[in-house]
Formats: sequence, structure tokens, C-alpha cells
Amino acid sequence: MKEIHFRTAIKEDLPVLYQFEQGIITAERPYDETLKLDPITYYDLNAMICSNDAVIIVALDGEKIIGSAYGMIKEAKPYLKHSHYAYLGFMYVNNDYRGKGINKQIIEELKTWALSKNIYELRLDVYNDNISAIKAYEKAGFQKHLVNMRMDILTSPSNE
Repeated sequence: MKEIHFRTAIKEDLPVLYQFEQGIITAERPYDETLKLDPITYYDLNAMICSNDAVIIVALDGEKIIGSAYGMIKEAKPYLKHSHYAYLGFMYVNNDYRGKGINKQIIEELKTWALSKNIYELRLDVYNDNISAIKAYEKAGFQKHLVNMRMDILTSPSNE
């Protein structure tokens, strides 16, 4: 393993990033019964690469892309102290590189980007049952804040 370095994603990275996206979807399927059957996508990665309000950071081992994440500036609720925050997503690290602190380093890169945009809060979502991801985010400095809850409502026979 060479020294890991980081850079902003470019359009030429899209084939690898699309593979990472499918890896994320595969990993998250056990946590979310509401996902449609494949094929699905979560992100418009090309639009993020072209956006002034988003960035995709990639981690590289030499020339090989081994990890990714995005930051996207979002408008905060009007009753909050801050007007905007950076929402993080697309967190992926190749299996061979997990447990080496790469995701935490990518988050540090996203912090630097957010600060350069005068953004002072980061937020992300994680499935409640994804304990390893929760521990990794807590290790990176995140704290649980809100709990998103859902309920299935079955259609009654009279509504069919």
C-alpha cells in the first residue's frame, strides 16, 4: 500500500464511482426493506462533480481509487442557528482498505471543503442497525442527534 492521498473527483472517475454506489446499495439492502429491486441508483454523481455546492472526495492508493464520499451544501431549517450545513453521503471504502482510518480522513477532507464554503456543521444519515458505521462516525466526531422513524401502513382489504 502506497501513501493514501485525496483529491476531488473528476468525470473520468465515474465508472469506479458507479461501482462504489452499487457496493453501498448492496451493503444497505439488509437495513432497508423499502428499497426497490435492482437496478437502482442513489445519486446523480455526474451532477455533483459539476456542482459548485457539492464535492466528491476520492481516496487513492497510488492511482487506484479506494474510497469516496460527497459533501453537499443544504439549506437549514429557518428556525436553526445556522443557515446552511454540509450533508455527507456516498461513504465507501474498498473492502481491502477498511479499518485503516480512510473514511475518517475523507471526512476530514470534507470538513476542510465545508469550512472553505463558510459551512460550520456536518450532517449525515446512517441506518439504526448499521452498528459498525455508527461506531465509525462516532469515532470521527459525529453524535447522534435525531431519530428518523417509519411505519408500514398496510392497505386494508376494503381499499383494494
